Amino acid sequence: MKEQILRLAHEYHADTVANRRHLHMHPELSFQEVQTSRFVADKLAEMGIEHRHGMAGTGVVALIKGKNPRKRVIALRGDMDALPIREANNVPYKSQNEGVMHACGHDVHTSSLLGTARILHALRDRFEGTVKCIFQPGEERLPGGASIMIKEGVLEKPRPASIFGQHVHPPLRAGMIGLKPGIYMASADEIYVTIKGRGGHGAMPQECIDPVVITAQVIVTLQQIVSRYGDPGIPSVLTFGKINSTGGATNVIPNEVKLEGTFRTMNEKWRGEAHKRMKKIATDMVKSMGGACEFNIMKGYPVLYNHEALTRRTKEWAIELLGKDKVVDLPLRMTAEDFAYFSQVMPACFYRLGTGNPERGITSSIHTETFDVDEAALETGMGLMAWLAIRELGVG
Repeated sequence: MKEQILRLAHEYHADTVANRRHLHMHPELSFQEVQTSRFVADKLAEMGIEHRHGMAGTGVVALIKGKNPRKRVIALRGDMDALPIREANNVPYKSQNEGVMHACGHDVHTSSLLGTARILHALRDRFEGTVKCIFQPGEERLPGGASIMIKEGVLEKPRPASIFGQHVHPPLRAGMIGLKPGIYMASADEIYVTIKGRGGHGAMPQECIDPVVITAQVIVTLQQIVSRYGDPGIPSVLTFGKINSTGGATNVIPNEVKLEGTFRTMNEKWRGEAHKRMKKIATDMVKSMGGACEFNIMKGYPVLYNHEALTRRTKEWAIELLGKDKVVDLPLRMTAEDFAYFSQVMPACFYRLGTGNPERGITSSIHTETFDVDEAALETGMGLMAWLAIRELGVG
């Protein structure tokens, strides 16, 4: 079976590259993946794979049924949305949608999953059970397409016993993968604060309640949430990335300041406690300085937990297919991913797919205007996911 999967991954590589390039040229933002969804559905129809679309608006779900399809069900997930970034790469497959780019590799995820589906469909007489392929919209935007698809029943009828997901990783060379069992990625919440004061002439601050000075105090004080209230053993990050005043000039104190940031951690209990403490500290401090504070937290993706036993199996199976030198252990990441919603409700494994090639200058990080991949990674991506599905279904 391993040799057949490797052979098919190699055979389908050129078509998968073509699919990836088509998707890269026609990126669509979160929950707007209309053409992407249609492209995926058309490709599945060409393969003769049972599917339906429309979950979470543009999601597509395919079922690949082997012999005795009810024996065991597992799921594979790939996300489809792009980012609001203007591509700077000078390549034949450069984005044709100005200001939108597949800068996070979701074109790789989608095309790889299509390749995986093709491999599994070709081998459907060789395994028992069913593989559910989830083509998910809206990973880059709250509330996350995963949460919506789960609410709409993507994990039911049939219900998978486990789920796998992969994500491009430029620091690893193409042909490699990395993983980590247990807690792997952080929760991510968006913070929106409005601090109101009383504006006036910058030369007469005594007649004002300066929201700029108050905001500065709030930013510095809130850093103590992590350094003095959080358990040092729990990774946490509080970052404010945007400050904007309504009015104001070199000699004008504005009436209000808006502040935006993110809070991330690896512990759901502490996450809730931190939310309450941040709000109380900010509102009490602003009030004590004569102002008013509106403090809102948009709760985002939860902590991503890689099921220990499933991830250990995944590592063993990846070594079987790729070789020990191609599989590495990864550290914690404070980035977030809506695959975490799947990991909260069922055994899940989310691993990293190497896409870098320093010799060819393919080193740019995700979410940058020069991000690209070594397309050799597509052969690894679809082959490994097919192999993991076969092994998790109990086929050696």
